[in-house]
Amino acid sequence: MGEYDVLADAASLVAAARALTAGTGPVAVDVERASGFRYSQRAYLVQVFRRGAGVYLFDPPEIGDFAPLQDAIGGAEWVLHAASQDLPSLRELSLEPASIFDTELAARLLGRARVGLGAVVEDTLGISLAKAHSASDWSARPLPQSWLEYAALDVEHLVDVRDVLAAELAEQGKTRFAEEEFRAVLDREPKPAREEPWRRLSGLHAVRGRRALAVARSLWTAREEFAQAEDVAPGRLVPDRALVAAVLADPQSKQALAALKEFTDRASRTQLDRWWAAIERGRAEKDLPLERGARGDSLPPPRAWPDRNPEADARLKAARPAVEEVATALSMPVENLLTPDLLRRVAWAPPEPVTAQTISRALAELGARSWQIEQTAHVIADAFVASAQTAASGADSAS
Repeated sequence: MGEYDVLADAASLVAAARALTAGTGPVAVDVERASGFRYSQRAYLVQVFRRGAGVYLFDPPEIGDFAPLQDAIGGAEWVLHAASQDLPSLRELSLEPASIFDTELAARLLGRARVGLGAVVEDTLGISLAKAHSASDWSARPLPQSWLEYAALDVEHLVDVRDVLAAELAEQGKTRFAEEEFRAVLDREPKPAREEPWRRLSGLHAVRGRRALAVARSLWTAREEFAQAEDVAPGRLVPDRALVAAVLADPQSKQALAALKEFTDRASRTQLDRWWAAIERGRAEKDLPLERGARGDSLPPPRAWPDRNPEADARLKAARPAVEEVATALSMPVENLLTPDLLRRVAWAPPEPVTAQTISRALAELGARSWQIEQTAHVIADAFVASAQTAASGADSAS
């Protein structure tokens, strides 16, 4: 294994971009972040490989402007593994592919049992990749050579993997399926921010009362603001269990808060004034949160459907095995054929009248891809019609 250098200045970037322009074929791209260590999801290392050019490792915080790299490879197909995870970090650097090949998504569409990068490389090429540094703090500097070797291997074999998977997709008649899925990943809008992200506090279910929830919200907000300012993952400052313990203990003084055994982390102690002020703000809050958060446009859980909407429950129970049968025939996970949420939504409020054409339109409005609609609309429509006929014959028998 050779030595790897991290390119960290504009001149090195330009030279690498020139070499990558002279390379041939698709470009493998990967990103290393510092999830669990830093607040942001920024890239702390960008790895690029192209045949005829080799592997290049870039230091985004030092380089800053990646325009030469975008100019060099922006028009090529980028090969990524689990592209939806890396694209936001790449876009922060103004690195935007014109088209992608997602090796994880391709493996799913092919029905492979293992879809992690190491497993896909091993299954396609017979090469084992060590994953020892996948959860490391990539914001650390300098980066050890063993980490750089790991990072380089993440892209060095990816184009070869792409070629094997592309051939298998063609053999199974799934090339168009994959192309539509890859384009959907590229075009997908970022998820809107949660209305009440503080409700994701682990252990919040134990908190009772709107006033106590206001204190929990205030503590969460204080931690979030501090974490963002320090660029540290919130849980590394004060874990969720400590915040929830403070809410449940309902301390009547700063000293009582400090005495909590769960409140022993360094940031808990050194920032005690911050947390006590947050508790006092929560207790003084006039706009109290509801006991349960807003559901937005989410549907009731299917277990509640027999009581809430029995006709929809019957439709779902009829359509689900029919869709699963199609997925089995295509040798792919049912969630890649059609996400369960889309099936639930069309079952809850189907179009009228129910036909393959109206179900197709409903699925398209919900965001299903053309190939998904072609494979599922007719079986869903048939299942819904059969469900209605069964219900009607049952009602006739009862009368």
